[in-house]
Amino acid sequence: MQLALLGWDDRFAAALAFRAPAGTFAGRVLQQYNHIYELMTETGEVRAQVAGRLRHQCAPEDLPVTGDWVAVRVPDGGGDAVIQAVLPRRTCFSRQAAGRVTREQVLAANLDVVFLVVGLDNDFSPRRVERYLAAAWNSGALPIVVLNKVDLCAEAPAKVSAIEAISTGTAVHAVSALHGDGLEAVAAYCSPGRTAALLGSSGVGKSTLINRLSGVDVQATQPVRPADQRGRHTTTRRELFFLPGGGMIIDTPGLRELQLWNGDEGVQRTFDEIGTLAAHCRFRDCRHQDEPGCAVREAVAAGQLDPDRLTGMQKLQQELAWLDRRHDQIAALAEKKRWKAIHKAANRFQRESPKRT
Repeated sequence: MQLALLGWDDRFAAALAFRAPAGTFAGRVLQQYNHIYELMTETGEVRAQVAGRLRHQCAPEDLPVTGDWVAVRVPDGGGDAVIQAVLPRRTCFSRQAAGRVTREQVLAANLDVVFLVVGLDNDFSPRRVERYLAAAWNSGALPIVVLNKVDLCAEAPAKVSAIEAISTGTAVHAVSALHGDGLEAVAAYCSPGRTAALLGSSGVGKSTLINRLSGVDVQATQPVRPADQRGRHTTTRRELFFLPGGGMIIDTPGLRELQLWNGDEGVQRTFDEIGTLAAHCRFRDCRHQDEPGCAVREAVAAGQLDPDRLTGMQKLQQELAWLDRRHDQIAALAEKKRWKAIHKAANRFQRESPKRT
């Protein structure tokens, strides 16, 4: 397969020539399970593992993920190929890792388009769409909102209008993955050499959408639970598929939660109309709470701005502020640990050095 059809470009070629060890060649990560990676190269699919040196030197977020370009070497004695380096990512979709540990989790890399899939059934939530949009804008890829299950929703036009109202600068497509309605517009984003990813909750129809776009059943699907219309986890790992038109698409497991990782730019772009109003506030650092002369709260009072929009933005900003404080705390602890190690080494050197006479 030609590397250009996998999304290879001059930037990756320069990175391979400059950073990768001699004797390596390029491959793109199709999927990972445990410590085994499936790669696509010019000569076909290759099974690989990460070199021990790379695994121990890299932070978890810097190890290969689906969509990454890597430098690979095949051992002289045969066996699995060895990933020697991860080439710099052009874009990546990240979140705060689930659990109590504050660290980045990269879900997919080198994306051109992110399809934010939301069901028009019980999954419907404008606030969730705002969160998805903020994370997607931070990724560097183009976000597209896909509202699925239009065939099951009698209020579909009103719900689509509600999402269009909060998705300034972002295309919104209402589709039925089950019946194939509206998928031509979605498929148009998956042109040759371009990579898209599907992100959304369990049960919104991501796997069904993949199957429709692929023309064959490449992903297993399950119905939602009748009792609460919640989804069952069908996709268990992130995997890249090739589409008939030449594009690529990455399916991902359903997201139970999506906590933002970094960057205020995504929030600003998602709530662009609030930023425009804020330019007329009396104070430049107005938090739009109880400050006098707040143009944003005046717009809310006049019915020109949905109060839920302001509440949604402030919640995401508070989340990012908390994350910034955690980053500062972690950096301070790391610096303290570094100086402690320096002092310990200096004291040991003084004890072991021969005394002058």
